[in-house]
Formats: sequence, C-alpha cells, structure tokens
Amino acid sequence: MVARMDQLWIDLAAVLAAAAPLVIAAMGETISERAGVINLSLDGTMLLAAMTGFAVALTTNNLLLGFAAAALVGAVVAAVLGLFSLTLGQSQTAVGFVLALLCTDLSSFLGAPFVRLPGPTVPFSPIPGLADLPVLGTVFFQHDPVIYASFLIVPLTAYVLYYTRLGLIVRALGERPATAYARGVDVTRWRYAMLIIGGALVGIAGAAFSLDLKQGWSYRHTFGSGWIVLAIVIFGGWRPLRVALGCYLFAALEIFATRSQSALPDIPTQIVQVAPFVLMIFVLALVNLASSPAAMRWVATLPQLWQRPLLGAINRLRATAPAALGQPFERP
Repeated sequence: MVARMDQLWIDLAAVLAAAAPLVIAAMGETISERAGVINLSLDGTMLLAAMTGFAVALTTNNLLLGFAAAALVGAVVAAVLGLFSLTLGQSQTAVGFVLALLCTDLSSFLGAPFVRLPGPTVPFSPIPGLADLPVLGTVFFQHDPVIYASFLIVPLTAYVLYYTRLGLIVRALGERPATAYARGVDVTRWRYAMLIIGGALVGIAGAAFSLDLKQGWSYRHTFGSGWIVLAIVIFGGWRPLRVALGCYLFAALEIFATRSQSALPDIPTQIVQVAPFVLMIFVLALVNLASSPAAMRWVATLPQLWQRPLLGAINRLRATAPAALGQPFERP
C-alpha cells in the first residue's frame, strides 16, 4: 500500500513536469486571445523555437541564451502575425495557419544539423528543505527551474488579468475594443504588445521541450502540442486557472497512456500516442455541448431533482469566448 502511494506521488510529480511547457504556452495564448487576437501559429512557433533554443544553447553552451533566442523567435513570429492581421487587416486565422506551416518547415530545414545531438539541459534543482517534506516535497519541490516557473506563471497571469489596470485594459481589448479606444487606449498598439508577449511565452515553451522535457532536437519534436494548447485555451474558457487545469489533464492522459502501454503490450504504439489527443477532443466536445442552447432546453425537460446538479455542471463547463476575438478593429 505504501509503495502504491509513493508511486502515486511520483506520477503526480511527473504530470506537473510534463505539463510545464503546455502551461507556459497556454498562458501566452490566453493573454493574446483575451486581447482579441488568435495566434494559430502556435504549433509551428513552438517547433521553430524548440529548434532555435536547442541550437543556440548547444552552440554557446548557455541555457539562458537558448531560452532568450526561443523567446525572440516566438515574439518575431507573433509580430509578423500582427503585421498582417492588425496592420494590414488580413484574417488572423488564415495568417496564423500559414505561419504554423512555414515555421514547421523552417524548423525541419534549419534544424537538420542538430538532429539527435546531445546538448545542455536544464539542471535538476530540488529546493533545499522543502524537497524533503513528505508528499509535498516529492510532488512540488523536486523539479527544475522551468517547472517552478510554470507553477508561478498561472497565479501571476490570473492576478494581472483580474486585479490590475493592465488586466482591465487587456480584457477590454477582447470584449469591447471600441469602448477601450473611446477611453484613450490605442487598441492596435496594445494588441501588438499582448500578442508579442504571448508569442515570447510560446517560444519559451518550445525551448522547454528541447532543453528540458524532451531533451534534444528531432523532426516534429513537440508532436502537435501547439494545437493542443489552442484547444486547452478554449476548454479553459480563457481563464488562467481553468486553462492550467486543462494542461494538467492532458499531461495526466499522456502519463496514463504511457503506463497503459506497458500493461497492455498488444495495443499498437500509435494508438497509445494518439489516445490523449482523442480524449481531449472528447472533453472539448462536452464543453461545446454544455455551451449550446439545445443542452439547456434538454435539461429543462428533466425532473427538478436532476436539473440542479446538471445546471451546476453545465455552468462549470460553459466557455464563452471574448466578444471581439479574431475581429479586426477599425478606428471610428
């Protein structure tokens, strides 16, 4: 029994570690989308940033320079998206999708010399004193700086969005940009800023894969993680805490799939790899169902005994996008 509990805490720590890059990227995308801009380039950006971060860290033998280079890649890609969508008025969705494909191909072409080379990695850094605590030490305090940063970025993002003037401006950009403009906010400039900050975080998340979680570089290294991040932001209702829970849920599904593969060796490896993505899509379908008027009408036909718990579950699952998300803004 004791051995099973110890394994449970180790698995929980593994989930927190596996989710770290997703959490960082998801916070960046949450910031961008709360400001009204959809960045569909995430998957390609993370790949290009992962390659760049690893290449720079390997060449300079400096991890900080690797993460800085990856952040710069994310910021530049986001700025290009802003140029075409915010300045030139092109579709955010179309431009983001093209950038995702372009960055994916660039990562493969430019990263060819670095495939499967050994390189520097983020060092394991247990926190003295706290790491020795029973249970909590194993789960939370025996990690590395990237994972600790993923713990801090969630409450920080939530605090900034909901308890600061900056957060009020960001939420206004995504909900009522015309009202923000009437109060003296330069909507385009602020959207650029939030998009670039979000892009930099996505770039850091890419480097977190190649320099920490999946050490090294190879073709398609992040395995569709950018698309999962986009889905998780929707699942989380554009709220940082719920978005983070979605990241941990997906990481738990990945850990569970890995454990199941050893217990069920007859199942093909491809099915095990794809299973977390399928389950996440199923969860997203439930969220969309909960947001539909048809679901509310169906609940209204049920006996009162069932209505209250179902309505409570629907309210928790319901996700409402920022009203001006993806919409161009033209000055009055």
